[in-house]
Amino acid sequence: MMTDPIADLLTRIRNGCHARRDHVDVPWSKLKESVTGVLRDEGYLRDFQVAGEGASKALTIFLRYSDSGQPAITGVRRVSRPGLRRYSSAEKAPRVRGGLGVSVLSTPLGLMPDREARRRKVGGEVICEVW
Repeated sequence: MMTDPIADLLTRIRNGCHARRDHVDVPWSKLKESVTGVLRDEGYLRDFQVAGEGASKALTIFLRYSDSGQPAITGVRRVSRPGLRRYSSAEKAPRVRGGLGVSVLSTPLGLMPDREARRRKVGGEVICEVW
């Protein structure tokens, strides 16, 4: 039984990057699809697809690499977890690596990167950090 599906998603992405995989497959959920969408929009992933129907839906995530073969994602960290939720106001939304990375926040307006949350002046739960 998996207790933290977002941590599982981030671990599969991290392991896929280290193994130089073209894509990774994860079980689908709306939250995982939203996190993946934010990472794609921020340029850390090439794309993603949802395949299947009902309980057998899967999310295929296509990883991004530079021309020299270096992965776009060099690090990933789960911030808020089931045992300890972490929340942040818009002004105190964490900056990752001095602005070179991105924090993903779950806000009342949906999932968004930290820069967008600061711009819209909305806080929320800090899901993860990617750099």
